[in-house]
This record gives sequence, C-alpha cells and structure tokens, in this order.
Amino acid sequence: MSRIFTKKEKQRIIKEIQYFFLEEREEEIGIIAAERVFDFFTGNLGKIFYNKGLDDARIWFSKRMEDLEIDYDLLYK
Repeated sequence: MSRIFTKKEKQRIIKEIQYFFLEEREEEIGIIAAERVFDFFTGNLGKIFYNKGLDDARIWFSKRMEDLEIDYDLLYK
C-alpha cells in the first residue's frame, strides 16, 4: 500500500509518526518502528479511508447532478 506514496512523502510521514510518539506518548521510536506503524495503518486502514473517500465523492457528485438537473429544467421554455 505504501507504493501510493513517493519516497519523500513516506519519509515525511515516518517523521510525523516519530514526532507523534514523542509528543503524545513521550516515547522516542526509531525509523524501523515508525515504518511498522506506517505499514500497519496503510495496510489495515488504507482501504477503509479510500472507500470512505469514494463514498464522499459519490455523495458530492450526486448532489452536483441534482443541481445540474434543476439548472437544466430551468432552461425549458
């Protein structure tokens, strides 16, 4: 799943994970541990977030189509 991120993006996310553990849990974790956290979330939760995004896009698109139908109906004379 991490192939959707560039190497630079993944490195930034790894640093954010390390920062989170330091600030929130007062734990200093290394790169390997942070990568495991990253892999866990992308592997186990990535699909859930992806599907949620698709659902949100479907709702947004449906609303736009309703608006388009209203606009189209207004063109009738």
